[in-house]
Amino acid sequence: MRTLAFAAAILALAGAALAQGDEIRGVIRSQIDAFLKDDFATAFTFASPGIQGIFVTPENFGAMVRNGYPMVWRPSEVDFGELREVAGRLWQRVIVRDAEGRIHVLDYQMVEGADGWRINGVQLLRAPDVGA
Repeated sequence: MRTLAFAAAILALAGAALAQGDEIRGVIRSQIDAFLKDDFATAFTFASPGIQGIFVTPENFGAMVRNGYPMVWRPSEVDFGELREVAGRLWQRVIVRDAEGRIHVLDYQMVEGADGWRINGVQLLRAPDVGA
């Protein structure tokens, strides 16, 4: 009986983790969709309160993204890698192809608040070498 209860608990945790990943990917996808429309007001709502406090206005936030993360502002393709926990924080790997066809690998740090998941920072990682 304990084995069955343990298996059910593991399945419940796996299901919760899967739903959590879907929510996180949805937040990131929604922010990128807003960037594609130059809707910085909506994109700003997906940033964590800490990020909102740093940039204060959607316009400031939009300028930072356009200048610092143009591959996120205007991706031609977006794919999601693994969601992992590092030092108690959740990081979602995102792979984007920019308008020129270059691949960029980013890590999105996610935080959960009372109103759901928010993006708490983005790190641009070195893309793995792809050889023929």
